[in-house]
Amino acid sequence: MTQQVLDGSVTLRGLNKSYGERVVVNDVSLEIRAGEFFSLLGPSGCGKTTTLRMIGGFERPDGGQILIDDRDVTFDEPEVRPLNTVFQNYALFPHLNVFDNVAFGLKFEKKGSVSPKPEKERVMQALELVSLASFSERRVPQLSGGEQQRVALARALVLEPSVLLLDEPLGALDAQLRARLQVELASLQRQIGITFIYITHDQHEAFTMSDRIGVMRDGKLIQVGAPREIYEKPATIDVAKFVGAANLLSGKVVSSGVVVIDGVKFAAPTSAPLGDGMIMIRPERIHVGTGTQQATIERVIFAGSSLRVTLDVAGIKLVAEIPNDESSRNLQENATTNIDVMPDALRVLPLN
Repeated sequence: MTQQVLDGSVTLRGLNKSYGERVVVNDVSLEIRAGEFFSLLGPSGCGKTTTLRMIGGFERPDGGQILIDDRDVTFDEPEVRPLNTVFQNYALFPHLNVFDNVAFGLKFEKKGSVSPKPEKERVMQALELVSLASFSERRVPQLSGGEQQRVALARALVLEPSVLLLDEPLGALDAQLRARLQVELASLQRQIGITFIYITHDQHEAFTMSDRIGVMRDGKLIQVGAPREIYEKPATIDVAKFVGAANLLSGKVVSSGVVVIDGVKFAAPTSAPLGDGMIMIRPERIHVGTGTQQATIERVIFAGSSLRVTLDVAGIKLVAEIPNDESSRNLQENATTNIDVMPDALRVLPLN
């Protein structure tokens, strides 16, 4: 299986889905580029899996359009869409060996899309992609969770889809295996070049693998951007709360480059709009032991490679995250220190 021609663009236009009176997907419009790793990120019940199921043809939308490579597939059956799906439970056949599990989908492949390569060659190439060529004769019960996940992935890839849908496929794995497979999955996607649409509630997973992320909440798509943009420049308070740890404080930008929080002045970006807003400061952007702002250390929590430090700045509570190194080991609770919050560490968010 070689690098494919970049097709597989997906366009959603005003997609809607309700179950009774409950609106699950609310006017979702989105452009997913051919060949990108795109993740839909959000809490349980936000509508991300329903959106994926509509793209796959497993759910019918109440309104809107789904296009793949500019072809309207809104009401096409799943088997005629140029995509495949990897589910969280893998749906492998325990009575079949690895080879036969991967080959199973080829039995239902439509004649117009049949590859000229022999079945065995296609199956073995798919297994090689996921580093399981030597496992072809093994039965599913003999495989670990991570190996089963890779068999499910090979079974989807053997059909050479333009788009691969992945519905939290790493959710059942332990933390260490998940972290390893995140890297492997992202590398595999770049190697074969097809579009991946990935569903997850795990922000670290989305940041690790994705070219771009769409954040969903209450059925709406509230922000789309690269991982760094989503993290550093959340568009709303909801995104700031969901993505990463954040200090969120009510404040007011009183002049260019100056924000006041409970009577305490902080330097802010000169681009911040004047007036009231929610001030976001990421914990890792607060430098402890330097700067001119005086603070009292209330608590120091050991977190392995970092320390979480609770600070009181003239009555304002801030949490800083700093490296666990020689310079931080002398921090004492109830001691006074200085902190530095650079202007670009602050993000002023609209209140509504």
